[in-house]
Amino acid sequence: MTSNAPGLCCALGTLFEGTPKGKTTKIDGKIEAYVATPSEGKAKAGHGILYLPDVIGIWQNSQLMADLFAESGYTTVVVDLFNGEPVKLNRPEGFDIMKWLTEGSDGNNPHTPPHVDPIVEAGIKYIKGLGVTKLGAVGYCFGAKYVVRHYKDGIDVGFVAHPSFVEEDELAAITGPLAIAAAETDTIFPVEKRHKSEEILRGTKLPYQINLFSGVEHGFAVRGDLKIKTQKYAKEQAFAQAVSWFDHYLV
Repeated sequence: MTSNAPGLCCALGTLFEGTPKGKTTKIDGKIEAYVATPSEGKAKAGHGILYLPDVIGIWQNSQLMADLFAESGYTTVVVDLFNGEPVKLNRPEGFDIMKWLTEGSDGNNPHTPPHVDPIVEAGIKYIKGLGVTKLGAVGYCFGAKYVVRHYKDGIDVGFVAHPSFVEEDELAAITGPLAIAAAETDTIFPVEKRHKSEEILRGTKLPYQINLFSGVEHGFAVRGDLKIKTQKYAKEQAFAQAVSWFDHYLV
């Protein structure tokens, strides 16, 4: 792997302040999604972002982040990757995230590639149905793996932050530019995994970027404490990194 499997840190964080402006919908009548649309005059025609979230799924932070991408001109769709069963923020004591991944809460709702891939594929089809012809994708933690896996299904440019359990062969198989925002302290994406990712990306001969933010931990880009100066800066700069990446390469 170029990043380790999710751990308890993947559900820890703080709630951002604000009121989401987008709308909720159902893809194919069953997959929950949140759609953020650029205001008139700001939209980049035909440009969109598929937002693949961390294990907390569609919640206030991911909605507000989607709104920010929309304010930057991109029609943005956040997809529920978890079949209505995300992890709660700051999960209860004793929560077994690996059991949740492999079995779901009732033993019959796993969140593994055979179950998540079709959701991502449906999300790609849906956003393209909104008139998106140039598709970027962002993935945070859990979602990062599925950005990397789905270039083959129509993702043109990717951005991921503090990725989890991405396989080496998945990363080597990307077909478009990829940017990564990494935390200085991260047991899921530690130094050796980051360096291995760099080696693999260099071998693809595709544009890539890896930004490393000091003083922050796994989850900073979407769950950081914005009352702490270092975390606020890193979160905002990781977002700016993503927008700049799309502005340059999603053409």
